[in-house]
Amino acid sequence: MTIRLGLVRRGGKQRHLITDDLVSPDRRNFYGRIRGKTLRASQKTYLAEDLGGLSLQGVHRDDNPERLPVDLSRFGQRSLWLEIGFGGGEHLAYMAELYPDVGIVGCEPFVNGIAMLLGKVRAAGLDNLAIHPGDVRDLFEVLPNRVVQRAFLNYPDPWPKNRHHRRRFVTPDYLHALARVMAPGAEFRIATDIPDYVRQALAEVPQAGFDLVLHSGIAWEDWPSTRYEQKALREGRVPDYLTYVRDAGGGPAER
Repeated sequence: MTIRLGLVRRGGKQRHLITDDLVSPDRRNFYGRIRGKTLRASQKTYLAEDLGGLSLQGVHRDDNPERLPVDLSRFGQRSLWLEIGFGGGEHLAYMAELYPDVGIVGCEPFVNGIAMLLGKVRAAGLDNLAIHPGDVRDLFEVLPNRVVQRAFLNYPDPWPKNRHHRRRFVTPDYLHALARVMAPGAEFRIATDIPDYVRQALAEVPQAGFDLVLHSGIAWEDWPSTRYEQKALREGRVPDYLTYVRDAGGGPAER
C-alpha cells in the first residue's frame, strides 16, 4: 500500500486527508506498515490542514505519469538535503531549525510519524522543509541528477530476518537511485544500532559510488538524540554512525 492525498471539501474549504490506496499490480511492492495507534484530534488536524501545503507535488505516479522532474522552486537557492524515513520527525525538524538556509525533504510512509512531524513544524514555524508521504523510490524517479547535497538514513527498519535483507535500504536498487540524485562530494549519513545492518552498509554503499570517511560510535556534532536511539541505548545496543561522501568521479550509478 502507499499513502495518497485525498482532497475533500468541508464548509466550502478544501482539506487534504490521508487515504490508503492499494498499489496497482504494475507497481513495485511496498513493505511495512503505514498506520499505528489511533491519531489524536490535534494530529488529524495537522494532517487535514498542513500536509497538503508541505507535500511535494508531482511525485506520485497518478499525478505525474510522465515522471517529469519535481518542482523544487519552493526552496529557492537553498541547498537541498534529504531524510529517508524520518520516523517521528525529531531529526528532520531539528535540522530544519538549525539550518534555516537549507531546504530539507523528508520521506516517510507512516501516517503517525507524519502527523508527529507536522506538529513539530507548526510549533516551530518551520518553512524550509517539504514532505513526501510515501515511498522514497517514487521521489527518486522525479528528482534531478546531482541535486541532493546531504542525505540521512537514521535508524532504518533493520528487516532482521535473512530472507528480508533485500528490503533494506542499503541494497543496490535503493543505493544506486540515491547516488544518481546526490551531488559529487555530497554527504550520506547512516545511524543504526544493528551490527548486521552496519556490515551490509560497509559492503554495499561503496559499490554504489560512495566513499566511507568516518565510522564511529560517537554521533555527529549536530546530531539530536532521537527516540529510536534512546530505545537502543536503554536496551543495551550500541549505535554506529557512518559518514559517506559521494564519489566525485560519478561512480557506477552514472556509468
